[in-house]
Amino acid sequence: MKTTRRQFIKISSIGAGSLAAVSTPVMNLVTGMFGDEAPIDDTKAERLPNYCEVCFWNCAGWVYKKPNGDIWKIIGNEDDPHSNGRFCPRGTGGVGMYTDNDRLKKPLLRVKEEGKDDTFKEITWEEAYEIAAKRFTEIGEKYGYESLALFKHGKGGAHFDRLFKAFGSKNSAAPAYAQCKGPREEAFQVTFGHALHSPEPLDIRDTKCLVLIGSHLGENMHNGQVQEMSDAIDKNAAVITVDPRFSTAASKSKFWLPIKPSTDIALLLAWMNVIIEEELYDKKYVEKYTYGFEQLKDHVKSFTPEWAHGITTLAPALIRDAAHEMAAAAPAVIIHPGRHVTWYGDDTQRLRAVAILNALLGSWGRRGGFFIPTKASLPKYPWPKGPKPKWTWRDIKPGVYPLASSGVTNLLLDASLPDCKSKNKIKGWMVAGTNLPQSMPDRKRTEAAIQNIDFLVVVDTMPSDIVSYADLVLPESTYLERYDDIRVAPHREPNIALRVPAMEPRFESRPGSEIAKGIAEKMGLGKFFPYKNYSEVLDFQLQKMGSSLDEMIHLGVKKLKREYDDIFFLDDEDIEFHTNTGKIELYSTELESLGFDPLPKYTEHRKADPYYYHLIYGRAPMHTFSRTANNPLLTDLMDENKVWINPKVAKEWGIVNDQKIWLQNQDGVISDFPIKVRVTERIRWDSVYMVHGFGGTNKKMSSYGRGASDSQMITNVLIDKETGSTGMRGNFVTFLIDEPKREELKS
Repeated sequence: MKTTRRQFIKISSIGAGSLAAVSTPVMNLVTGMFGDEAPIDDTKAERLPNYCEVCFWNCAGWVYKKPNGDIWKIIGNEDDPHSNGRFCPRGTGGVGMYTDNDRLKKPLLRVKEEGKDDTFKEITWEEAYEIAAKRFTEIGEKYGYESLALFKHGKGGAHFDRLFKAFGSKNSAAPAYAQCKGPREEAFQVTFGHALHSPEPLDIRDTKCLVLIGSHLGENMHNGQVQEMSDAIDKNAAVITVDPRFSTAASKSKFWLPIKPSTDIALLLAWMNVIIEEELYDKKYVEKYTYGFEQLKDHVKSFTPEWAHGITTLAPALIRDAAHEMAAAAPAVIIHPGRHVTWYGDDTQRLRAVAILNALLGSWGRRGGFFIPTKASLPKYPWPKGPKPKWTWRDIKPGVYPLASSGVTNLLLDASLPDCKSKNKIKGWMVAGTNLPQSMPDRKRTEAAIQNIDFLVVVDTMPSDIVSYADLVLPESTYLERYDDIRVAPHREPNIALRVPAMEPRFESRPGSEIAKGIAEKMGLGKFFPYKNYSEVLDFQLQKMGSSLDEMIHLGVKKLKREYDDIFFLDDEDIEFHTNTGKIELYSTELESLGFDPLPKYTEHRKADPYYYHLIYGRAPMHTFSRTANNPLLTDLMDENKVWINPKVAKEWGIVNDQKIWLQNQDGVISDFPIKVRVTERIRWDSVYMVHGFGGTNKKMSSYGRGASDSQMITNVLIDKETGSTGMRGNFVTFLIDEPKREELKS
């Protein structure tokens, strides 16, 4: 019996709709259908450990190879707490990143010919290393090495961080902070004295009530949490979903609150009002562990459900019923902090409200709420120390974004622009594993920065949008072809996971560890990369831990003993939190000392003009950002995005299902490509929704022009004052039925 690739992918994506990831038995059954060439069973196939790089969850698994050396399948490692032995569609389809023939194949150099458009020519790796080293050195000697900035994403970014530290720059940043989770981390840090990190320490499997406020579990996958959510639903846990869109999670919910966009803080304050005024909060917990309850009580006294109704459009009875459901389940309740939380520019305050609500219900450190995570201690490899930088990203605008604990991409962009007023300027970029035109808002600003810098080198596996802007392109191996650092992440128990190359690099691609070392050696900095092969670094660390590379190749994942047994604390324990007061700060003394609101406030946001609609974007279970938009296995499931439009609005415009239209935002920006319409009751009439990551502009990719880019529509950027993060949900779009005549529009 044989199966087609499409049938295989459809089976492997069953979990996306059912909120359960793909099980190993199902994968064994399906992958045994590929004909005579496939092994009869797992024992006859070579297997090598890896952890997935298709999304940040980094699930550990096994790569199985056929006798002819080709990859047969990728499945989860049953000892891995991230995956529990089950991979999502992205993880099982990760082999498509390796087999994609659109991949970057050789180093490329931009060449300019008079009277012609710029083109790329193929060069050797030796030439590429020489050029990168020469240009970095020229910029460093002229402006200081601090004027070189690194934009990175994923585990491979660590190798290039090492390169930058070797020549004396700490100007490194990832969109994962300022364009994603930054406000969440800092809000929980100032409240509980503990940031959340990834995976978040949520005891979803034991919860009795899960509140999703802008979190799309089941569509953004987050494998372990999706599995636990499925288990919790099976045990009759209540799910409350707050979302202008009827998401997959909403379909599994006891309550769906179709909130008006940008009004979430008002709802959270109203919930606090109900819980405090009706004395539904955990009195013993609040008295023992929190600071500032009386100030909070006075603060929310007037924020009734009736007050919130006029802002959120949610019925007061619905707001109260949801609050009662949470309180009845407490302390086994989780108001989910989300992941991508950079929305409206007051995001630290919104996530503060989420943290406070969890504290009132006593869920931090309680079963069914937030557990106390632990993390393995990885021995340090003896890397030589580089020169101390004279300035860092914090000195571009001294004193701004005081809560930011990681590099802020926006500041590096600011310092790259021609109108930068700071004496500390950025003159060269390395971009590794992140597609900035899609991951950063306001594409024109990014383009202006690129045009102003002296040199841009891009390291990527694919000819993504950012490659079009590069001076030098370096093709990186995929995660299936390289070693990277040992995965160490907080969880219920400390654990480590290993990534080893399952295949030789395709074409002339090279692993990041080799690329960084090659450039460093040409710059005379070879001593900062004291290895011949990166496996030496991993074996050194593992030997220090009482293991070895050989053992970990056999195990893939190793669980370690916790320093303490309890992952929850009891009410009679004296716990000190890492805050100024040593308690959970409902009233934040740190925010107050920095001049920010110590308690969250609701601020009204911009309203839509007539015939414009709130732009909401999100994820799909088979795709990660723009990273997978070209993956031939995953595009079998979804090869373009659609814009969701309410039937009332569609009728008013005369738009029908699957019709192609163009989007135009409030600043007159028109989508490069048309997008198909999905007419559905699952979206509020004042909003539209689209999946992020499509509308790619590089013609070298098969995904060129499929769907529209939400990033292109995001030109109104709302900066979070505490962290510098970019609020991207303050944008509105209208519809163009006929193809726009762009030249006329420009004039």
